[in-house]
Amino acid sequence: MRAALLLVVTVLVGTVVSVDVWWESAVVYQIYPRSFKDSNGDGVGDLNGIKEKLPYLKDLGVDAIWLSPIFKSPMRDFGYDITDYKEISSEYGTMADFDALMAEAKRIGIRVILDYVPNHTSPESDWFQRSALSESKYKDYYIWANGTVDSTGARSPPNNWVSVFRKSAWEWHPTRLQYYLHQFAIGQPDLNYRNADVRQEMKDVLHFWLKKGVSGFRMDAVNFIYEVDPAKFGGKYPNEAPIGSVATDEYDSVNHTYTKDLDETYNVIFDWRALLDEYTTQHNENKLMVTEAYTSLPMMMRYYGNATRTGSVPFNFVYLESINSTSDANGLKSAIDAWMTNMPAGKVANWVNGNHDQKRMATRYGEKRVDAMNMLALILPGLSFTYQGEELGMTDDMIPWASTLDPQACNTEDPLQYWRVSRDPARSPFHWDDSVFAGFSNGSSTWLPVASNYRTVNVAVQRAMYKSHYNFYKDMVALKHGPALKSGKLETHVLGSNVFIVTRLTSNQKEGIIGIINLSGLSYQVDITQMSGVTKELTVVASGVDCIVSKGDKTAKSDIRLSGYCAMVLQNAGQRLIYSFTVYFAIYFLYVNLA
Repeated sequence: MRAALLLVVTVLVGTVVSVDVWWESAVVYQIYPRSFKDSNGDGVGDLNGIKEKLPYLKDLGVDAIWLSPIFKSPMRDFGYDITDYKEISSEYGTMADFDALMAEAKRIGIRVILDYVPNHTSPESDWFQRSALSESKYKDYYIWANGTVDSTGARSPPNNWVSVFRKSAWEWHPTRLQYYLHQFAIGQPDLNYRNADVRQEMKDVLHFWLKKGVSGFRMDAVNFIYEVDPAKFGGKYPNEAPIGSVATDEYDSVNHTYTKDLDETYNVIFDWRALLDEYTTQHNENKLMVTEAYTSLPMMMRYYGNATRTGSVPFNFVYLESINSTSDANGLKSAIDAWMTNMPAGKVANWVNGNHDQKRMATRYGEKRVDAMNMLALILPGLSFTYQGEELGMTDDMIPWASTLDPQACNTEDPLQYWRVSRDPARSPFHWDDSVFAGFSNGSSTWLPVASNYRTVNVAVQRAMYKSHYNFYKDMVALKHGPALKSGKLETHVLGSNVFIVTRLTSNQKEGIIGIINLSGLSYQVDITQMSGVTKELTVVASGVDCIVSKGDKTAKSDIRLSGYCAMVLQNAGQRLIYSFTVYFAIYFLYVNLA
């Protein structure tokens, strides 16, 4: 009888807790390794520094860390120019250091996601060196083309294709006596995905790291991996049409119809997804695959897959790029609706406030909207991505031209306007405390300057405060792991132009979470009596730094006091107690009748 009781109780409890694929409602924390924690005093962050700070991430509550590239590289683009995909950059440590990081992360329950850079390598790669020598197997590993020669004998690139980093996307190679394509920096030659050996090489890279136990990959710049087939144009690569009267050195001066978003790209993504699925049974976990493609919404949605092939989770750049510091409540709703209404049925949404290529969230949206944007990223259904420092509201500092390292900024050759495109400020060292170099390094210098506000915006200060961005973020992550934010129905509401409300209710309404944002400095008395599924009395479960209410306070749904720039989260009062009593009574009833 007791065995029968245990079985019934297990079944009953199993209906209460929903177990999903681990990443479907996960918090993924992006680490830029150079800037997270320096363990050896050389001014550059490293793998041992990340391992040292894993307890911080565990306490924060994140499910996984995503590491920007850690592979062997000359670091002209700081890891996105890879010499060897199967070796660790010496600046970051050794393979033994990586294995130790993996072991410790697994021990404390944090998964590790790696950055995968499929579009290009470094010219120092063995593949490129052999291709430049026209060795038979490697001859077509990259995109090579003859230039044009005018009547004076002057040589010029094969066509008008422009690099994302400005100027011609072609570079002359004196050994091969041809141009190679680089859609990004000169030190990032594009691989040729029309070559079957290249496709297999890149699959082998995925196998290598999956065998080490990683839980997935973020796929970099995937919509650039294919260029038009020159066989369709008489063996030559055609010009791209100018947007204005003539193409210039600027990337946005031409329509990139031959170098971006080609149909063949999606099949490669689907093949990689199938490869990752081979490890689901072996590792008893479904592997996360996220694709980076700054493109149109319909193109992004295609990465999810189709009727016959499973795809990836495409980064939600519609959300990231359509919201700014002046967005009102309708703007927030439009950005959310754009993804949720266009996403294929049964797929998982995701929310991104920033990354290593964008200005920091607090700089882009304004410091008064830090809690609001963190709340949205965590209260909405699906995956949440946090770039290091967003939980603190870290901001960008101006980095002088003389200290600028980002090739995208350096390629402007403009000491006055470079800062507009520089990614260096968002990559400056993380703020741990108010000591020298913000506790990032105990060396004599850091690879990029530390932001000037580190003494007041850091982990140590915000942990000690009663209210801080850090504490609000931590409360939100805890709520994200609860049933309402894992599976609750999403509804969004606009009250005027400044007040935005998100509700997440489970189907049986045993849990109810209500997030409220005030985008202005005005105070409001909010009445949500008309919202179904919301109890008469509510409890504050997360309260931003600008809220007059505090965590644990009670409020009536007809009289919610919303101070200026407040972001707060409320919970249906008493629901957990009622739910727990219902389960207890059911178990007791079974025990009495089965005993």
